Amino acid sequence: MKLTSNSFKGGAAIPGEFAFAVEDVKNHVSLSSDRNPHLAWSDVPEGTESFVLVVHDPDVPSKADDVNQEGREIPADLPRVNFYHWILLDIPSNLREIAAGSHSDGITPHGKRGPAGPDGMRHGINNYTQWFASDPAMEGDYFGYDGPCPPWNDSIVHHYVFTLYALDLERVDVDGELTGEKVLGALKGHVLAQASLTGTYSLNPKVSAPR
Repeated sequence: MKLTSNSFKGGAAIPGEFAFAVEDVKNHVSLSSDRNPHLAWSDVPEGTESFVLVVHDPDVPSKADDVNQEGREIPADLPRVNFYHWILLDIPSNLREIAAGSHSDGITPHGKRGPAGPDGMRHGINNYTQWFASDPAMEGDYFGYDGPCPPWNDSIVHHYVFTLYALDLERVDVDGELTGEKVLGALKGHVLAQASLTGTYSLNPKVSAPR
């Protein structure tokens, strides 16, 4: 199976229109258009009943002490953890493409609604739910896609891994909330094939993301 995009090339930087935030000279960052990128896939295995898409950033700091703090920088050797940006379940088996901006076309304070999505699909909960939990202006359950917003003082480029799973199930049975970890756990034993596409992003002007 092969996963491609017209929005960005594998290993290259994701354009700012598909991010949650972009660089800002005065304030370090400003909010962006937060559109989901275009995705297309091919070479689907026989017997596929549905697809699941999982988008995650494996480069998120495990400790938030230095995150976005003036005069400080997040060290490259700090242990990193996963941050899930998009979980889309029950993608129909005959679908081969997701159009840019079709699932997200702007930031929604307090989070986009879910889990119900178009054409019987379901959106999982992304990790902005936890990130904004203590912010009264933004707190809420964030379903669907919300794009890159790595710390503006991180010393490393972040990688955003888009992974599509072909399943032998028409609908994934998930116990509890549709979080990244729970959805991935529910896929075990049902994956016929998978394909990944990785883009990069940074909000630190000192760090050059490959383009």
